[in-house]
Amino acid sequence: MITSIKVIGIAYEVDDTTRKYVIKRIGRLDRYLPRHARKSVSTEVKLYQVNHQHGNKYEAEVIMNIPGTLITAKDSTSNMIAAVDIVEAKIRAQLSDYKQSNIAHIGRRRVMSRFKQSFKREL
Repeated sequence: MITSIKVIGIAYEVDDTTRKYVIKRIGRLDRYLPRHARKSVSTEVKLYQVNHQHGNKYEAEVIMNIPGTLITAKDSTSNMIAAVDIVEAKIRAQLSDYKQSNIAHIGRRRVMSRFKQSFKREL
């Protein structure tokens, strides 16, 4: 579980149930982080309420500071909980790309196994 999560409401009063929901959803994203980054990640969640002509809109923005990079996602909907869910899915996709690019053995298993099999045939 990600321990350093700041939940900030800008023009929006963050109640206790929303804060718990955000911490639960964003805190579970540590499973998609590499092990070296789990202890040093810090997350900031900004919740906005924007008044439009057609009614209220809610925006959620997540900024994750991971060693070596900064991952952000932002989305707006008519419901704050839905905005948090959509942003969580966006961050999850970005974290899987980050993990695949930074860990050498993920995504290249077939190449090495083919090399080993061809090497065995020559012996």
